[in-house]
Amino acid sequence: MSRRSANVLEPHIITTAPGGVRSSSEVWRVLVVESNASDAESLTRGLERHGHTVDRVDTGGGALQVYEDVDLVLLDLELPDLDGLEVCREIRLVCDVPVIAVTSRGAEIDRVLGLQAGADDYLVKPYGFRELMARISAVMRRSRPRPLAVKSVSHGPLHVDADAREVSLQGRRIEVTRKEFDLLYLLASHPGTVIPRKRLMQQVWGDSWSRRTVDTHVSSLRSKLGGADWIITVRGVGFRLGHG
Repeated sequence: MSRRSANVLEPHIITTAPGGVRSSSEVWRVLVVESNASDAESLTRGLERHGHTVDRVDTGGGALQVYEDVDLVLLDLELPDLDGLEVCREIRLVCDVPVIAVTSRGAEIDRVLGLQAGADDYLVKPYGFRELMARISAVMRRSRPRPLAVKSVSHGPLHVDADAREVSLQGRRIEVTRKEFDLLYLLASHPGTVIPRKRLMQQVWGDSWSRRTVDTHVSSLRSKLGGADWIITVRGVGFRLGHG
């Protein structure tokens, strides 16, 4: 076997699902842009065994025709028609689909040029399949859109508005301090969930807190909301929002 055909090291996969496919909560459609048939076949086989859908092309022109329909591009930089860097630049001009460059060009200047061209990561051949999968997971994690933060929360007559930083109960505004608001908003944003005391301390007070600080603010909020049932203590764990 030539060095060129051994660029993708065969993956060792522990199968954990029926049919020999490793179970995964995330499945992606991956475009493999690879001019070497042996490398492309090995890479495709490994990705499919992990449950992903794979499209394959062996030219830059082919990649530029189909990349908009995939979740991730694995791009060989040594293509027969176009330089992979140019393909990467063209993709990046149009969309933000994640691109990982895979190439035998391992010099520092090559890595710099690849990243400057818009690649999200850069992997030099030969590489281990497990490293590739780890890099794919990291890139996809970074590129995943963050859910929009909830700006206002309502629970029955209780309304917590994050933009105005106001609390109202049955249409009547409740005056709360900054930390009281942060505490109530955190609880209200996770209805039915017990928020551990330690998480409340860290997210609301950061490094300057004490156990008594939390209890004092919970007690004050209960008084202002007119009842202890709005904030329920779960002994030994933390607090959750109640129903008043």
